Amino acid sequence: MSYFDLPPILEKMLSVAENISDLNFSVGRPPQVEINGKLTPVDIKGLRTLTPYQTEIIAMALLEGNFDGAERLVQTGSADISYSLPSRTRFRVNIFKQRGSISVVMRVIPMYVPTIKSLNLPPQLGEISHMKNGIVLLTGPTGSGKSSTLAAIIDKINNEYAYHIITIEDPIEFLHTHKKSTINQRELGSDTPSFALALRAALRQAPKVILVGEMRDLETTEIALEASETGHLVLSTLHTTDASKTVDRIIGIFPKSEEHVIRTRLAQAFKYIISQRLIPTADGKGRIAAVEILKATPRTREYIENGETEGKTLHDAMDDGELEGMQHFDQVIMRMIHSGTISQEDGLAFATNPSNLMLRLSGLGSSDDFIREGGNPMQDAQRTASNSSGPISAPPRPVPAPPRPAPVRQDRSSGSMLDIIDKN
Repeated sequence: MSYFDLPPILEKMLSVAENISDLNFSVGRPPQVEINGKLTPVDIKGLRTLTPYQTEIIAMALLEGNFDGAERLVQTGSADISYSLPSRTRFRVNIFKQRGSISVVMRVIPMYVPTIKSLNLPPQLGEISHMKNGIVLLTGPTGSGKSSTLAAIIDKINNEYAYHIITIEDPIEFLHTHKKSTINQRELGSDTPSFALALRAALRQAPKVILVGEMRDLETTEIALEASETGHLVLSTLHTTDASKTVDRIIGIFPKSEEHVIRTRLAQAFKYIISQRLIPTADGKGRIAAVEILKATPRTREYIENGETEGKTLHDAMDDGELEGMQHFDQVIMRMIHSGTISQEDGLAFATNPSNLMLRLSGLGSSDDFIREGGNPMQDAQRTASNSSGPISAPPRPVPAPPRPAPVRQDRSSGSMLDIIDKN
């Protein structure tokens, strides 16, 4: 492909701004970069409106020497590969067919591995690095920063413990160097044909920590649970919007007849379910991660094992679990709005329950609060007692209201009120 030089084109696109997340090549449009969630065209001579031939040439340049990726593109219509500009940046690339032509999306991956502090993540996520076993799930839509958060957690483990860490990725994104730990990174296609096969093989490779890029199917999920139950710390991702839907997704992967068994296994195995949403900042200069955190406690394990019911939901547990390091999206978004970090309009757009959040912002409380206030006193007392370590006590008896004073009776025989006034 010596007649087509792709790196200068990529360099020019990256020079448009510092906070570019994606590069987009689609037929009928100019080359575009995504900045803070919005596509911006880039004027490149000869590529002002991309033709099918031009996008195909770009795809061929990206696939040069990658026979596995080219084969996947031909057979399945899409291919995930990695690409790098030496000493500049790396990309996670997806090449796919659409309407008879080829499109390319390139996710920008920084050369340095981020930290929990540099990503402005809640500091309690640092506790994950000290865990010896169990499963930690990062969830959120595409482009919400799941890979960056996982990389930060792996880097913290790498700095603190002399472990063997294996990552299974599609494709490899952040390149980790050996520090205290030894890290082996495997890529789908070039190093292994599937997550499930690589994960099963990892159990024989004596790792302490296993990172699985995504739990896509039943086999991968089953092996990940098995690994977490046999003394490994497993980190993985799911494309779900919040903690409750993550639990539902995992339970739904398995046959209905196994639901109770899977609920019990998941309740005992999970350590954290972390969900992320990237929200534009109020100054328009970037995006900030709103992070929902569900932590394993006796209460959350019970709700996962027995299923959620009215008054016993994972949302309620997160709402009441701030001292244990838990938080849900609407709590975080409300704090961001109050601090001026994000606008109210953007906050409501990304909220789980915009109506309840609007009520909270207006000082009226949420509809959940209203229901609780009008609920059964006995149930409220039992719910409060179940959250404490002490025994359940009976609710206090209501204090009887003082008797009302008897109404003053008028003496009809003395005449009307005007007659009385005249006499006085």
